[in-house]
Amino acid sequence: MARYTGSVCKLCRREKTKLFLKGAKCFSEKCPIEKRNYPPGQHGTSRRSKISEYGIQLREKQKIKRTYGLLETQFRNLFEKASRQKGITGENLVKLLERRLDNVVYRLGFASSRKAARQLISHRHILVNNHIVDIPSYLLSPGDLIKIKEKSKKLDPIHESLKRVKDSVFSWLVIDKANLTGTFLQVPERADIPLNANEQLVVELYSK
Repeated sequence: MARYTGSVCKLCRREKTKLFLKGAKCFSEKCPIEKRNYPPGQHGTSRRSKISEYGIQLREKQKIKRTYGLLETQFRNLFEKASRQKGITGENLVKLLERRLDNVVYRLGFASSRKAARQLISHRHILVNNHIVDIPSYLLSPGDLIKIKEKSKKLDPIHESLKRVKDSVFSWLVIDKANLTGTFLQVPERADIPLNANEQLVVELYSK
């Protein structure tokens, strides 16, 4: 499976905002964007001409795509799926992204980042409804139970990650820290999803 192998901190700097791709480092003073909140490269601090409409749309797409850790083909396929559903395409897209197993494992606090969540899933540490699921893009349905495999419950990265999570951060998720389980209660509404991006610009970009 293709994946991005470069510096994720550069992605945050390119979008001029924290995408929370590096786990605990994103919450510390070591986060590069705290000191260098400008695009990487020798021209990062130079003045640039006014960004075009296409450029604005592209930056929003890149921001959302990089936040959830998808490559272009994966993101485009999910957009196509969202466009075939009833309702507003942009909102459908964000809701599909939130239903991904890697995202929910991260939201529950079992992993410090979505990248770390994908590693847990691909290494077969995660169960969904008591069955091992090793596909990070697996889409959860309301009522699905997510749990850490019994033999994996002593993994230090999981417990370190859980320290930063409160008992109930998101209304559509329930977490049981003692048993390392979580429940996906429902598909969240767009207004409840903490994503600082304008998905409508992505719709406009792909509609050209």
